[in-house]
Amino acid sequence: MTEKAPESGPQDPPAEGRVVAVRGSVVDVAFPEGALPARHHVLHVGEGGGVVVEVAEHVDRGRVRGIALDPTRGLARGDPARATGGPLQVPVGAGLMGRMLNGQGEPIDGGGPPESEDRWPIHRPPLALADRVTRSEIFVTGIKVLDLLAPLERGGKAGLFGGAGVGKTVLITELIHNMATEYQGVSLFAGIGERCREAEELYREMRDSGVLGNTVMVFGQMNEPPGARFRVGQAALTIAEHFRDRQHRDVLLLVDNIFRFVQAGQEVSGLMGRAPSRVGYQPTLATELAALEERVASAATGAISSVQAVYVPADDLTDPAATHTFGHLSSFVVLARKRASEGLYPAVDPLASDSKMLAPQVVGRRHYDIARRVRRTLAEYEELKDLISMLGLEELSNEDRRTVNRARRLERFLTQPFFTTEHFTGHAGERVPLEATLSGCERILADDYADVPERRLYMVGAIDDVDAEAAA
Repeated sequence: MTEKAPESGPQDPPAEGRVVAVRGSVVDVAFPEGALPARHHVLHVGEGGGVVVEVAEHVDRGRVRGIALDPTRGLARGDPARATGGPLQVPVGAGLMGRMLNGQGEPIDGGGPPESEDRWPIHRPPLALADRVTRSEIFVTGIKVLDLLAPLERGGKAGLFGGAGVGKTVLITELIHNMATEYQGVSLFAGIGERCREAEELYREMRDSGVLGNTVMVFGQMNEPPGARFRVGQAALTIAEHFRDRQHRDVLLLVDNIFRFVQAGQEVSGLMGRAPSRVGYQPTLATELAALEERVASAATGAISSVQAVYVPADDLTDPAATHTFGHLSSFVVLARKRASEGLYPAVDPLASDSKMLAPQVVGRRHYDIARRVRRTLAEYEELKDLISMLGLEELSNEDRRTVNRARRLERFLTQPFFTTEHFTGHAGERVPLEATLSGCERILADDYADVPERRLYMVGAIDDVDAEAAA
């Protein structure tokens, strides 16, 4: 594949301007007529050029309006503004491994400047259709419920949907751990609108578990201006594209979370004075989300696989942010608050989660049949719950009792101890091979464990662990 040079739009000659208005994060700058910088170009504003502003629109023939990527405290009318002649650029290359950066590519981990081979503009076109490679290949995570019921696509996009506190970030950190220990790829974490506490804890956990050296972390934290949070995703994708196109490596891009990207775009849209659309979201929601998502693609030289946490406001999956995200995904995993309250972790809803990879021609007939039988058993149990609550288990037929017996054991077997939560749960983490997951579910469906107490199947790895405990 012949790689095209990064496109950054027309390179205007640097020009000098003056600030004419500052309204929060919105900055208006006047330039000489004919010297207006292009959209997405960067301005350095203020004495010393300490505030970075990205041009969002041309107001008239002599004035541009931009969104500040830094706090605008101290800016005043009449302050100088210098056009850089190009868009925001971030460092790329292997020198970023183990580092934590902000959306402008600056280190925020207390270390020195990153060792960068090059700098690429964050606004790049998606991979051309002729250069894309599609593979019907699953990405085995070692997490039982994902590999069985919602297998991830290598080079595809998976979404983790859930409200606050149901385990999206924990699931993402476990995926980073498994990627670093099992695959020779690069993990790239994009924290959009993360709390400072979460960023610090994640960095420390990655360092202590020994996987930080294979990870690049890019953060736009919750306390930063909306313009900075809005550009974190593009900055992370640019770094991922360099690993894919120049170093020919597979990249696992983890985003936490996409709703914060949409929310930052909503804030930017409001600051620019655009009329809101449905439920108050920006009218450009679909376009902005597509511009980000379409850059996640596989080439002949390597693949970018993405797992994205998606906060669901009020647990409402019909929210526009959630529905627009659904259309870009090959796998979607729904985390249910009800399962979390029952202590079933990871709190994945097995009936609401699905994947286009779960087809017999992709995963094989055996995997497909087991997954279908597991889902049918759990669905029948869900239908019987109301009857059980009213009449009791004793009033069910023998066949229905067997269904309940299997379903409750399957629910517990699909829980799993994580490496990243060992210090919370006291259970040693386990990565379970796909074959062990299939074998365990098959044996439970065959009633091999009908007489084994349910608790024996809770928070175990492979089914062999249950046999070993029984033999001890």
